[in-house]
Amino acid sequence: LANVLDVIGLLATAKVAGSLSVLSTDDGAYFVCDTHVNANPTVEEIVEFTLMAAEKVLMFGVRPRVALLSHSAFGSHRDDSAMKMKQALALLRERSPNLEVEGEMTADMALDENYRKSVFPNSRLRGPANLLVMPNLDSAHIAYNLARVISNGVTVGPMLLGVSLPAHVLTPSATARRIVNMTAIAVVEAQI
Repeated sequence: LANVLDVIGLLATAKVAGSLSVLSTDDGAYFVCDTHVNANPTVEEIVEFTLMAAEKVLMFGVRPRVALLSHSAFGSHRDDSAMKMKQALALLRERSPNLEVEGEMTADMALDENYRKSVFPNSRLRGPANLLVMPNLDSAHIAYNLARVISNGVTVGPMLLGVSLPAHVLTPSATARRIVNMTAIAVVEAQI
């Protein structure tokens, strides 16, 4: 894992906290951030917790394919929310040039490679995104819970990012299975 992290060039120290939730479906695992901590993160906060989330995705043995989500797709809108994600992309590429990241884009483009290629053939993202970064807490929380209920997938998290010791959140909807999963993750993290 350390070698992979070195290759991708992820940050080792955190300046902000965030959260990452996982939805495991028949189609694969989807990681969503930030579902529980930052109401309206700044560009810098998005960059920080995206890098921490990518590191956590690697911990699961999955190479992160990051999509910075928006209602805008590759400059189709120029409002504050869309520009925030576009600016985050520029900083992510500067700080972690080997990280597979693209944006700003809509969720359907992030998950459907053929659609994305038809709109933006030069996208650096190959395959469907598996780490979905939202512009704010509302969008992340709504999207994650909507997908959770519709897909009937297995949920893991929210896992806290940027804290010095393993600490995670158990929401009121946590099942016994999620409690076991979160405990197992905390134990693995404590050993790392």
